[in-house]
Amino acid sequence: MAELLDNRAKRIQALKQIITGLHQGTPQDQVRQQLKELVRQTDASEIAAMEQQLIADGMPVAEVMTMCDLHSQVVSEILVNRATDPVLPGHPVDTFRRENQALLAATRALREQLVALLGGKDADPADLGPLQLRFNALMDVDKHYARKENLLFPVLERHGISGPSKVMWGKDDEVRELLRGVGEMLGAQASVGEWRVAAQAVVEPALQAVEEMVRKEEEILLPMALEALNATEWGEIWAQTPQFGYCLCEPGDEYHPPAPSLLQIEGAPPDTRAPFLTATGALTIEQLKGLFSVLPLDVTFVDAEDRVRYFSENGGRVFARPRTILGRKVQHCHPPSSVDVVERILADFRAGRQDACSFWINFKGRFVQIRYFAVRGEQGQYLGTLEVTQDLSEARALEGERRLLEYDPPARPA
Repeated sequence: MAELLDNRAKRIQALKQIITGLHQGTPQDQVRQQLKELVRQTDASEIAAMEQQLIADGMPVAEVMTMCDLHSQVVSEILVNRATDPVLPGHPVDTFRRENQALLAATRALREQLVALLGGKDADPADLGPLQLRFNALMDVDKHYARKENLLFPVLERHGISGPSKVMWGKDDEVRELLRGVGEMLGAQASVGEWRVAAQAVVEPALQAVEEMVRKEEEILLPMALEALNATEWGEIWAQTPQFGYCLCEPGDEYHPPAPSLLQIEGAPPDTRAPFLTATGALTIEQLKGLFSVLPLDVTFVDAEDRVRYFSENGGRVFARPRTILGRKVQHCHPPSSVDVVERILADFRAGRQDACSFWINFKGRFVQIRYFAVRGEQGQYLGTLEVTQDLSEARALEGERRLLEYDPPARPA
């Protein structure tokens, strides 16, 4: 065992074997004893590495998810929380932690409200207003999860940490589904008797799932992230956080991220390969051409001098575009009857009176939308006009919904 304590790789391997045994039926008390000495030297990143190795060994993510709650409960009892550098109010980790405390308060409040509803024999099932308010507050958890999944997980993956992200995202979705069940109970105007059954069958599992995720984040995810991410990456997460919103509380204001730099975009190809470099990513010319070739719409760009400079080719254009129009004045690409309208649109865009306009027509049996957008530079200067044409016939005919999980790939040819 002494050798294990001094060797991270061997500790992770031993941890994986012990946890695998737990899920194969080894009694929890026996596992606790096996883990006691080992885990006292183990930090959150090694727990995450163990999960990732299980996935790398071929264990399906869904199976690791079913194991996750069991092994995290056992491990957390004796897990060492290594000291980490303090974070200022407003740092993404501080905000996640504040929200976690607010979520725990929200689960307690919902439990208390449910007890009050069911406590008396004269309980009125119509008096669900306070319970609905508590539930609405708890549903703010989706903002917390969305930030974690869309901001924190991608940056962790840059450091090779992908297994825990897959498992935790799956657990987040389980929480969402359980909370959705509580919402359906509220919408069904159930009787007091039905709520008494639902309290243990529907509500309590949902609240416990929220609380278990808080524990996983506090004990494993956030310490691991603090250890792995650098200051620039935390600044990147901070800058994009407002678009997802905050959960039940506002962030502090003492944290100030480092100045962003385009050259620090992780994974960006060298400039010689990726001349298209922006704050939201980098593309090579080949990638850019491929991207425009599969867009389910047609685009044409007219520069500030009203000359056609680009149009996409995707094999299914609504309106034909011969390459001879490149460099041609856009006014010459329209029949005389519509040139005046084209001139007015361009004049309004150039003067800043309008930024967009839209038209739709029936064209050869298809319902087609044509939109024009003023393209402007960082200082607001007019750079040109983008025309976007899209056949919306299929979209207009859609009904109901078809979710991603309903994907049915075509059969392979024999």
